[in-house]
Amino acid sequence: MASADEGSPAEPGPLSSGDGRGRTRMADDAAAVIAGDGTVIAWTRGAEALLGYPAAEVVGRSAALLLTGPPDTSRTAAVAARCRAGSGWSGLLPLRSRDGRSLDIDVRATASFQIAGREGFLVSGRELTPHWTMSGSVLDDFLTRSPAGMAVLDPDLRYLWLNDTLERFGGVPREQRLGRRPGDVLPGALATPIERLMRQVLSTGEAITDFEYLGWSWADPHRRRAYASSFFPLADAQDRRIGIGYLVLDVTDRWNARRLLSLVNEAGSSIGSTLDVQRTAQELADFAVPRFADFVFVDLLETPLGGDRPGAAAEGERPAMRRAGMSSVREGCPEGVVRVGETVDFVPPHDTRFLLDGAPVLLPVLDPDGNGWAGEQPARADRIREFGLHSMISVPMRARDTVLGLTTFMRSQNPVPFDEDDVAPARELVARAAVAVDNARRYTREHNAALVLQRSLLPHTLRGGTALDVASSYLPADAKDGVGGDWFDVIPLSGARVGLVIGDVVGHGIGAAATMGRLRTAVQTLADMDLPPDELLARLDDLVLRLSEEEPAAGPAERGGTTVVGATCLYAVYDPANGSCTMARAGHPPPVVVTPDGAVTFPDLPSGPPLGLGGLPFESLEIELPEGSLLGLYTDGLIEGTDKDVESGMVRLGRAVSRGGLPLEDLCPAVVKELLPVPQPDDIALLLARTHVLSPEHLVSWDVPVDPAAVGETRARVSRQLEAWGLAELSMTTELIVSELVTNAIRYASGPVRLRLLFQSALTCEVSDTSNTSPRLRHARTTDEGGRGLFLVAQLAHRWGTRYTSRGKIIWAEQHLP
Repeated sequence: MASADEGSPAEPGPLSSGDGRGRTRMADDAAAVIAGDGTVIAWTRGAEALLGYPAAEVVGRSAALLLTGPPDTSRTAAVAARCRAGSGWSGLLPLRSRDGRSLDIDVRATASFQIAGREGFLVSGRELTPHWTMSGSVLDDFLTRSPAGMAVLDPDLRYLWLNDTLERFGGVPREQRLGRRPGDVLPGALATPIERLMRQVLSTGEAITDFEYLGWSWADPHRRRAYASSFFPLADAQDRRIGIGYLVLDVTDRWNARRLLSLVNEAGSSIGSTLDVQRTAQELADFAVPRFADFVFVDLLETPLGGDRPGAAAEGERPAMRRAGMSSVREGCPEGVVRVGETVDFVPPHDTRFLLDGAPVLLPVLDPDGNGWAGEQPARADRIREFGLHSMISVPMRARDTVLGLTTFMRSQNPVPFDEDDVAPARELVARAAVAVDNARRYTREHNAALVLQRSLLPHTLRGGTALDVASSYLPADAKDGVGGDWFDVIPLSGARVGLVIGDVVGHGIGAAATMGRLRTAVQTLADMDLPPDELLARLDDLVLRLSEEEPAAGPAERGGTTVVGATCLYAVYDPANGSCTMARAGHPPPVVVTPDGAVTFPDLPSGPPLGLGGLPFESLEIELPEGSLLGLYTDGLIEGTDKDVESGMVRLGRAVSRGGLPLEDLCPAVVKELLPVPQPDDIALLLARTHVLSPEHLVSWDVPVDPAAVGETRARVSRQLEAWGLAELSMTTELIVSELVTNAIRYASGPVRLRLLFQSALTCEVSDTSNTSPRLRHARTTDEGGRGLFLVAQLAHRWGTRYTSRGKIIWAEQHLP
């Protein structure tokens, strides 16, 4: 056992070639028990795994059989004595494995102990596995094959050594670098920062790591690359700075990815700030200049091409395009042949299939003399030559499987041509802008549809007849939707009366506009039934409740915002015969009244609940309006203002509408402009009406005795009155109408009967009685002797109907004037 040393286990040896790692590693321990006479009395599975001997072949035999050479009896005796003294022993022994190999085993023996009446020693061991050491050739190969460029420079910054990678990065042969400085062999833009940092490291002794910079090299002079460099001082044994160590990595891919991410993130806050197609296109052009290109133009298709509707593109025709945005490093974009808003010819080097395929086109070198440019658009080729446009990327604008247009990037002042690394940023910029353009296009389409819907639902003309002069103003909200639910109407009623209505539906957009249309139609229908204002609002409230119950059990988002709960309304009926105005409101602001002497009041009209709550009554209020009074109906957006103070807003409104000297059609917009000089986030509606009272000469009435014989005298009176009014042409039809209405009242009604004629924009005959029985139009059989009265009235009159009063009913019929 000459190789074993008494004492503690072997310590790691010195490093060879300075690899910085230990010489050996230990395997798992194996163990055996050996008796004092050298016989193996116990053998573990670990020992079997280490040397290959099963326990049956070893136990009971001498341990000397495991040694590779003859036993050293003297040293064995010394080890046994040490263990018997209680100290234990460790050392290196060469042992023979079962397959004949010699293994260096680190052996440890414990102090002796008694086992089954015999002296025993526990012996454990594990194999020492030698590790490789780094030779000079390995180190040279490591430095040469490293993916990082490496160099060593002296204190004067002259190259002493460099590896193959750095030689490949710079494109300058090794022999031309050695003994020379970086500034002598590298491009100036690349060498200047390198030398400055190297001198800093020599001066301070502190390393600089991961310094990134952009530049180009002689190996690839046409492509900009990114590098990450580290510089550290080299010192001798006396800690004197004897040079510079230099590491450089090509991180162009990482830099491009980071640039792309930064560019896209920055574009997200600059492109698509509004829902305007042309502005979004201009934002894309402005953002890309000069960050990415020197000249950018965005051309959008007049009709976007979808996968299911390619349109003209399917037939190979050139699609119609229009320039939507353009930007240049030169003021006024002199490079552009086509200006913003003008139509664009789709010319080579593109074709229609290029738009549908969606792949960008890269032209690193732009040739103005190519057949496409010179042959089809010589003006464009001239601009390319004049301004030195030398490189181009064209990217189709696509979003949601729809082709929207084309964006083209060009360089002129920037001498670096576009390359493959620039295609991805261009594609991402256009993709982000395309989504914004498509959103704007969809919004514009929906917004226009909502505007058309709303304009179709609002009254095109306001007819106040001879009873009222009316004017209105409607101002959509300055919000994203731009369309809301404010509405108003002027409804001619029987007896020369006029109904005025104004309402406000909660929300904006096409849903609110549709709801407004439903309510306006409902009010017109109920008004035609000649219902008093409080009863009309009660019926309208019931309708809103039914509409709300019909909505699916989902949130407003799923319903498209069409719920009408919370809508407000005010309905007023003006009667020019006596100057009275009866009104009721459902959660709406009260009207403003300006009398001819300039006094401003807001009638104390019971507020009533908003529509859709149900279960609460509505109350009417009747007021007298002198001739020439001004009645104003409005929505809350007009009086809330920026301070949201409704009372102050009502005071401002009263002051504005009481200003005299303006015709009604001029006063209405002037009031809105005065109260709201800037756009507000709510819709504004204002309806103004100037009252007139029927003169006594145009209104006559008679009490008719409840006697069939009185019908003849009544016809005669009507004939004489029509001659006095100059309406003799209507005498025959009017006498027939009066005869039938009066006869029916005498025959079927009760109480006094009264006839009234009104001469205004139409001739109206009214017959009132105290009965609440509604007349019914029916077709009489040929054998019937009666039953044709109302049928004749319906044929002779322009329109007819029935309205109920507190004392009974009135049957009326209108005729157009000659």
